[in-house]
Amino acid sequence: MIEARLESLGAFLLDLDGVVYRGDVRLPGAAAFIAELQAVGIPFLFVTNNSTRTPAQFAAKLARMGIRVDERLLLTSALATSAYLTTVAPPGTKVYVIGEIGLRRSLTERGFVATDDWRAARYVVVGHDTSLTWHKLADATLAVGLGATFIGTNPDSTLPTEEGLVPGAGAILAALKVASGQAPLVIGKPESIIFEQALAILGTRREVTAMIGDRLDTDIRGAQRSGLRTIGVRSGVTSQDGFLRSDPLPDWIFDDLAELLAAWRAPR
Repeated sequence: MIEARLESLGAFLLDLDGVVYRGDVRLPGAAAFIAELQAVGIPFLFVTNNSTRTPAQFAAKLARMGIRVDERLLLTSALATSAYLTTVAPPGTKVYVIGEIGLRRSLTERGFVATDDWRAARYVVVGHDTSLTWHKLADATLAVGLGATFIGTNPDSTLPTEEGLVPGAGAILAALKVASGQAPLVIGKPESIIFEQALAILGTRREVTAMIGDRLDTDIRGAQRSGLRTIGVRSGVTSQDGFLRSDPLPDWIFDDLAELLAAWRAPR
């Protein structure tokens, strides 16, 4: 890529966990950065691998933190997964789901049928699930063994919280991969499917669109593979050393959105 300047960017994709907030705590600069984008009319979209909430629930959470956005500005791995599934399966297809309301609702709104009968499932769709049980893992493994297609919303092995890192959807996928002997088709970051969906929603060119993320393995590498600019922030999972050890490097690295906003404003 040709070296770019921050002021040349015309659109942003933003991760949520570790970028805008950690758990229920808003991170520095988040509200000010979003307000600046809204004030100057810069297109942006939140792109999160978190499949647990609906867009409306994410918008409500952001509103409680003083960030008011339309729920249509939220693309979750659950939405991306259900959108992908419409391209390969007809409405009415039965799906065995490991996940929470965000994933289940996105699938049913697209016309898919969530089933508890693993024998009837044509697809096994797995996201983060805080109510995970051995029986859910067993049923999913049996369904995959019977021929159901194994799909994962996202590969994040951990999830940042106020207390620290906890197991994420990727940890559940890993257990099922070992048990079933089958690797899942992953839809969320770093895979290209969700980035292409995001660009289609924004309607912007990839060379002037930047992904802002805290995870090197999903946000940054996925955006780089999709031809986007990349901005790493150290407010979440990846440290300064982690970003600097990456090859290629992110285009820019900042402590948080507050430092990014100051740098973006400076030449303007």
